[in-house]
Amino acid sequence: MDTFFLFLLVGVLAQAIDGALGMAYGVISSSVLLALGVPPAMASASVHAAEVFTTAASAGSHAWHRNVEWRLFLPLAIAGVIGGVLGAYVLTGIDGDVIKPFIIAYLALIGVWILWRAGHDVPHRHLPAWITAPIGVVGGFLDAIGGGGWGPTVSSTMVGAGHDPRKAIGTVNTAEFFLTVAVSATFVWAIVTGHWEEAGALENHAAAVGGLVVGGLIAAPFAGLIVKKVPRKVLAYAVGGLLLFLAAFQGAQLAGLFGR
Repeated sequence: MDTFFLFLLVGVLAQAIDGALGMAYGVISSSVLLALGVPPAMASASVHAAEVFTTAASAGSHAWHRNVEWRLFLPLAIAGVIGGVLGAYVLTGIDGDVIKPFIIAYLALIGVWILWRAGHDVPHRHLPAWITAPIGVVGGFLDAIGGGGWGPTVSSTMVGAGHDPRKAIGTVNTAEFFLTVAVSATFVWAIVTGHWEEAGALENHAAAVGGLVVGGLIAAPFAGLIVKKVPRKVLAYAVGGLLLFLAAFQGAQLAGLFGR
């Protein structure tokens, strides 16, 4: 039960930040799971299982508050699904100990990127519509591989290119629901077909998934309101700093400095 309440708190915090920044739920949740010794594929599967519920609630909130730019929604969602399915298939076929150092490095880079963006006024340039789909494919792939990355990749690019932050975050978060469903379905398919040989212990993380779901659902309905009200720079610094701390913690585990 302690695990459930721990991840309930993680879910509330991560989803609240995600609602304001358009990123963080996946990277924070997966980073905490990895720091506790959960293999990368299981961490990603657990986070995406939780996100099926939280992204549905978040998408409804953004649609209600009219934060979605529907012109970009469909190509972004389709591209994200393609990238996410590819990423999940690759992740389930690789030994967790082999890929974990790369996942840690990726999450650390995301943390640095978020901190850098928080401290700089990035010049705004309009993003051509034809670039949206390739960004979605890359974002979906990184999201499945790292357990989070859709928001940091796609939201950051769209906002940095000159899109209205409110519309960019709302559109990206709404499209994420379809990405999450596709990634989760791919994990299920990998289990059924035997492609994912390490999936047997997934049930051991049911309490963590349940906590992430409940915590995320508590905060998700407020996503549309949060993105309007909360100062984004302060939260961006918090997210970037947390990711760097968790990456350092996981790196120390891999180096054998303390128990895993």
